Amino acid sequence: MADREVKRRLAAILAADVAGYTRLMEEDSEGTVAAWQDAREDVIKPNVESYSGKIVKLTGDGFLVEFATVQDAVNCAIAMQSGLVSSSLDFRFGINLGDIIDDGEDIHGEGVNVAARLEGLAEPGGICISGDVYNQVRNRIEATFEDMGEQTVKNVSAPVQAYAVLSPDAEGLAKQAIILQRPAVAVLPFDNMSGDEDQEYFVDGLTEDIITALAAWRSFPVIGRNSTFTFKNRAVKAQDVAAELGARYILEGSVRKAGGRVRITAQLLDAETGHHVWAERYDEELIDVFDLQDKITQQIVAQVAPEMARAELQKSEIKPPANLDAWDYYLRGTAHLNSFTPEAGAKAQEMFHRAIELDPTYAIAHARLAVAYHRDMLLGLAENHEVMAAKMMEAGETAVRLDPDNSVSHNYLSLALTWAHDHEQAILESQQAFRLNPADPRSNFSQGTVLSAAGRSAEAIPYMESAIKLSPLDPMVTLYTQQLAICYFAAKRFEDAVASARPLLQKSGHLAEALVNTVRLVLISSYGHLGRTGEARGIYEKADAADLRVEACEGFSQFAIQNNANLKDLLFEGLELAGVPEYQAAAPDAAAPPADKPSIAVLPFDNISGDPEQE
Repeated sequence: MADREVKRRLAAILAADVAGYTRLMEEDSEGTVAAWQDAREDVIKPNVESYSGKIVKLTGDGFLVEFATVQDAVNCAIAMQSGLVSSSLDFRFGINLGDIIDDGEDIHGEGVNVAARLEGLAEPGGICISGDVYNQVRNRIEATFEDMGEQTVKNVSAPVQAYAVLSPDAEGLAKQAIILQRPAVAVLPFDNMSGDEDQEYFVDGLTEDIITALAAWRSFPVIGRNSTFTFKNRAVKAQDVAAELGARYILEGSVRKAGGRVRITAQLLDAETGHHVWAERYDEELIDVFDLQDKITQQIVAQVAPEMARAELQKSEIKPPANLDAWDYYLRGTAHLNSFTPEAGAKAQEMFHRAIELDPTYAIAHARLAVAYHRDMLLGLAENHEVMAAKMMEAGETAVRLDPDNSVSHNYLSLALTWAHDHEQAILESQQAFRLNPADPRSNFSQGTVLSAAGRSAEAIPYMESAIKLSPLDPMVTLYTQQLAICYFAAKRFEDAVASARPLLQKSGHLAEALVNTVRLVLISSYGHLGRTGEARGIYEKADAADLRVEACEGFSQFAIQNNANLKDLLFEGLELAGVPEYQAAAPDAAAPPADKPSIAVLPFDNISGDPEQE
């Protein structure tokens, strides 16, 4: 026995157990074992792997993990407690940094003993760390620590300084748990097909950026980079990767460089069925590596996130009503938002209310409810704009309070503030939405919209253009294009306004019909400013006179025009120049003085200087 080799090393140790395990087994042994198995396979093992830990052993009611760094140990503990919020079991975690003895099968020593004692000091669902761990992580982890003082613990001679990890708080953990219950997506390292090892950094950087950008949507949990990069340069099946990582969707792709051009392909797979959900190819010039990386990242995630939601909706639609949860109602409500009939708006609101009833903390459902209210005002369907705007404000504020890191929440709170004429605060909210998720077309659209409503149309144009480029097939692209035309017009870029607005007259559908009066006004006025009165007359003759009034525009355009004096004056000036009778009649007639007031005639003054040059 004396010849058997043992190794000593310094390590971070996490010890965990289930609070009240014996009682739970007495009450429901099968259910407790099943819950433990689910927690082990779905949360504990994946997170330990993500943070480069090693499970030393599993016991009937707990486990022991070794980490190379205390930062990984604490971050892993926080992530696991977040993922375990929905479990029926309450785990307690203790973490210590100390010397251990490894006999090849198990680890021993005071480092392990102290971790086990700290576990016993933790509250159910809590984390307790030693003073040595606290000194290492206090300035490196975003967490709140509560000093528990020195604790005398069994079989340890000296008192142990202990700290409770208090952040994220229970509400934050619950929010994260909601996200983790949804289907996850794993982004595999894109393949470098160029045969050029120097391009490896670009390919890896692109993959990492996509992971980060997808996570910003907060619609789906995204498997971490440390886990997915373990599959780099390995030939694997998507289904096997999905099973190992606990993901439903797999995003994979390749990069091929030839000369000064780069071809990037990407495809999204549903691991449950093996079917392709989405695929795209991008051919770009390689001028600035980082600019190209940002551009491709934004284009990919702007299409992938909605496609995953669409695929999930198809799954939700075949579920019996009795089996629907908040996530299903959210998906169904979002689908109704993409239809622009009055009935669809009411249905969307109903679905979001049901989601909120099932989960009042569901921030994105509150945010989408604000979207539904905005939709009705936008299309002129709200009977009372003030009441609807107040509801939109309340829903937006609730969404931001529940999840301040969700860009959609800030998007529609910014639009609610615009309806309330608070342009300064609206711009701040839209800027925050854009910072949180610049790849979301809605972030770009709201930023452009609130800037335009505040009279800063020239600044709004790049955001409107980006919204269209990021999602050219978006059901809302007609609205994006109309708003872009208004921005061009307000910036006196009349040719661009015509180029944007003219194709919209050929669009069909309820949204296009709601926007057509605004489009006509912008086109006719633009033609007037350009001196192209014949083309203006062609549009005018196809419209009813009543349609050529600001009051005939849909909700938001009418609001924006009426509350932007410069835009309104510019619009009316162009309509008058185009020869629209309604606006010419509204203009004063300089040749004829008012009939009810005395007139005065000014005769030529006489030149009595005798100097013809003074004439």
